[in-house]
Amino acid sequence: MEAFPCQVLDASLVKLGTEMSERHRISYWDGAIIAAAEALGAPKLFTEDLNDGQTYGSVRVVNPFRDALPG
Repeated sequence: MEAFPCQVLDASLVKLGTEMSERHRISYWDGAIIAAAEALGAPKLFTEDLNDGQTYGSVRVVNPFRDALPG
């Protein structure tokens, strides 16, 4: 696990996650994940829980299952 970057969950990140949640009207947990991705400098967040292609701050959401969805 030490080969991968990890973001410390501290009071600052909780505050940023809360702000992100309120600003974008998403869950706190999604806001915290986005805040952690921003803190690590990650340009993309792979998730099926948020809108594919939407940008939250400096992080762009990519749905890894987009092409596998029916329709």
